[in-house]
Amino acid sequence: MAKKFKCNICGQTFEADSMPDKCPICMADSSNIEEVVEASAENKPAKKKGLDTNSNVYTIVYAAVMVIIVAFLLAFVSSSLKDIQEANVLRDTKNQILLSLNIEGLEGQAIDDKYAEVITSEKELNGNKYYMANVDGAVKYVFPVKGRGLWGGLWGYLSVDEDMLHTFGAYFGHESETAGLGARINERWFQQQFTGAPIFDAEGNIALTVVKAGAKSADYEIDGVTGATLTSNGVAAMVNGGLNVFGDIIKVAPCASAPEAEVEEVAAECADSLQAEVENN
Repeated sequence: MAKKFKCNICGQTFEADSMPDKCPICMADSSNIEEVVEASAENKPAKKKGLDTNSNVYTIVYAAVMVIIVAFLLAFVSSSLKDIQEANVLRDTKNQILLSLNIEGLEGQAIDDKYAEVITSEKELNGNKYYMANVDGAVKYVFPVKGRGLWGGLWGYLSVDEDMLHTFGAYFGHESETAGLGARINERWFQQQFTGAPIFDAEGNIALTVVKAGAKSADYEIDGVTGATLTSNGVAAMVNGGLNVFGDIIKVAPCASAPEAEVEEVAAECADSLQAEVENN
């Protein structure tokens, strides 16, 4: 049976019955010729079992497994931090309410402690929550307000005096108003304009609002943020509309529509009537 040989000089393969003395192609001597031995089926290396790490199937399976593992880890971390996140959100809400009462500079547990001290009760009117507070011995009411700005939602809290004639303080937040413009409603200089502002006009209507910066013509008007007309309009609608949501409580005070000269005379009656209305809700 003929065997296969290969010449290392010319690289050609040829067949012969035995090792030739010379390469029939280039005449190189036998020292440059070697026999080509083909592996039998038994001697061939066995194929590796399992996935081929260079295959598309392996790539897809590997990616799918990694996605599942990462998703599980994220869900686990989110679940583990849920209580902490909810506690932080609640604390931030408490701090916003305290800021509307002009109580500032608190952090951490001090916020929770002060809130428990100042907020005397949480009540509802037609499904809308509001708060009663005691600040340095004086009763205050805190009303949540919500609205829409130029780019997203607005929210805030307005605190008012016991007689419901003036605001005591305010806090406002936003989702995504323009930095340096509409976003400035979150700054205390803007919010502090509301302190002491009248809530009603001469006819007894809830009139507190925000106007274009420099256009203020009445005490119940607040100067808006320069260059942020649309956001200021949003705050105006939020403030006025938000107070009207609680109109059944606010307007019950007889001094709300009393002539300015008579306000002091009916102040006590206002407080008594308002307290009765609150207790009935």
